[in-house]
Amino acid sequence: MILITGGAWQGKLDFAIELASEKGKDGSKVAEGAADSFESAFDSFIIHGFHEYIRRILEEGKSVDSFIDSIAEQNPDVIIISNELGCGIVPMNPKDRQWREVSGRASVRLAGISEEVYRLVCGIPSRIK
Repeated sequence: MILITGGAWQGKLDFAIELASEKGKDGSKVAEGAADSFESAFDSFIIHGFHEYIRRILEEGKSVDSFIDSIAEQNPDVIIISNELGCGIVPMNPKDRQWREVSGRASVRLAGISEEVYRLVCGIPSRIK
């Protein structure tokens, strides 16, 4: 598993596609967290917008930890992209604050089980694990 994080629109998806290609995987097989089914995260080479999957999981009252467990078990070589949400203004809406907190904790967990972790700023990746 590889985790890529950073701010919005920093080139994370392009970098993930490049990494997938280097590893001999089809970088066009991408699960989009904002729109695709939860099941698509189990058989895609890249999960883009993991933080959006988290938003949907919270809205449905499901377990983020169970989702992460399932991905780790069923798709251990996946590249996961998640935006950093904790570096801006704290949202006034309690649900948005919860989403931000849960997304941060999920990224910590994903980083712990990932073989590689990258942070992108201005399209420049820095390997942090």
